[in-house]
Amino acid sequence: MTRDAALPLLEHDPQPAALLDAEGRPQDGNRALTALLEAHRADTAACLPANHAALAGACLAQGRAIVEVEARLGDRILLWTFIPVPDRARVLARGRDATDQLRNEKAAHRARRLYRLITENTTDLISRHTPTGVFLDASPASWGLLGYWPEELRGRAALDLFHDQDRDRLRQEAAAALEDKGYHTMTYRIRHRRGHYLWFETASHAIRETYTGAVVEVVSVTRDITARVQAEENRRRLAEVVEAQQRRHQDELARSSRLIAMGELASGIAHEINQPLAAIRNYAAASQRHLSTYQAARGLDPDLDPDLNKVARGLDRVGEHAHHASEVIRRLRAFLRKGQRRLEPLDVNAVARQAIRLCAWEAEGHRITIDERFAVDPPSLQADRILLEQVLVNLLRNALDANRERHGDRGSAVTVETALEDDGLVIRVLDQGPGADPDTLERLFTPFYTSKPDGLGLGLPMSRSVIESLGGELNARPREQGLEMYCRLPLARREENR
Repeated sequence: MTRDAALPLLEHDPQPAALLDAEGRPQDGNRALTALLEAHRADTAACLPANHAALAGACLAQGRAIVEVEARLGDRILLWTFIPVPDRARVLARGRDATDQLRNEKAAHRARRLYRLITENTTDLISRHTPTGVFLDASPASWGLLGYWPEELRGRAALDLFHDQDRDRLRQEAAAALEDKGYHTMTYRIRHRRGHYLWFETASHAIRETYTGAVVEVVSVTRDITARVQAEENRRRLAEVVEAQQRRHQDELARSSRLIAMGELASGIAHEINQPLAAIRNYAAASQRHLSTYQAARGLDPDLDPDLNKVARGLDRVGEHAHHASEVIRRLRAFLRKGQRRLEPLDVNAVARQAIRLCAWEAEGHRITIDERFAVDPPSLQADRILLEQVLVNLLRNALDANRERHGDRGSAVTVETALEDDGLVIRVLDQGPGADPDTLERLFTPFYTSKPDGLGLGLPMSRSVIESLGGELNARPREQGLEMYCRLPLARREENR
């Protein structure tokens, strides 16, 4: 290769340069080209583009430069520019090492492509904001999450979409955290385009100005956590329900323990009471016999002596109540011990009349009238007479107490009804008392709950247990004035009535 006069201008150029003839044959080269060839042990043609001959011819023929044609030399990438020198029929090929530049550009291109792939396909919303929270840009996930396309969000304040209860708090918290720490995560509710609210979680990072450190932009990643929040709420509610059930279970165990203790105590008391009750019956019967003997000896007519007649009737009632009390205690003990009950077909009207008769004196003493509204010829009821009578006596006495609480001895009424409804018999006891609020109604049949100063709270729970053991239900509901207690009992089967 001979030195050409056109090349000395590039002798000190740090980039390789070569002078080519019209056919692309190398004629001369500068020091940078010589050093490059020596380093790679190659000739000039090896470092030029493979089609450098055609490029040189085209450059001269067209009279224009052809710029940045890529060529490879080992692991290096060179970009060559072909410049025509028409008066000498030469072409000046000037190259530069673009290895690092092209590799960086390719890496940047791959990174941009990857970032675009992520942002366009992720289900999380990636967005840019001003320091005040105005959208600068958003990924396409905004449509699926919020119902807005990115173009619709640009220029819009994110806080405008927040729930009213979250807006002020988040504005202050986010601004302070981004300024101090440069990073903030928040959970909040945001309004979808359709109007409903969703729970979102957003992680934000502050972009600062290089010299002043001021926040100039905020980049955020947002995801929908509605399902997670709802699941946590469901777990919390379930835990509350389980805890409430456990508390109720513990309360029931405590009540059961008290009932067991009360049952044992009542059983012992009942055993002790049976003897005085038997004595009362015997004394009443003996007194009746002595009275009859006294009347016969003196020729007295009971019908003509009202005082003796009252004594006789009083002794008769004493014996009747003592007998009834003894039977109630015996049946209740058998019921508590799950013993055999005496089930028989009963006339519900007759049982109700007997219960009214047992409470008549108490009602008369407080000027309370007991009205009867009985069904005509009701079908038979399969039950234990004594236990059913005692249930009705309990309901009647509660009704009498309620009337007395409201009216005193000024006169009032209690109504006892029997009716056939839905293949079952219903017995109602209606009072004119103060009634009961919803909380009292809910707890009315709870053991040991009572509104009476001297009550034990066992009468109504025991009565409900008796009715439920017969396959029925005992409940209460408020009236316009007073309370209605009602028993619903199944009818006796036909084969049991034969």
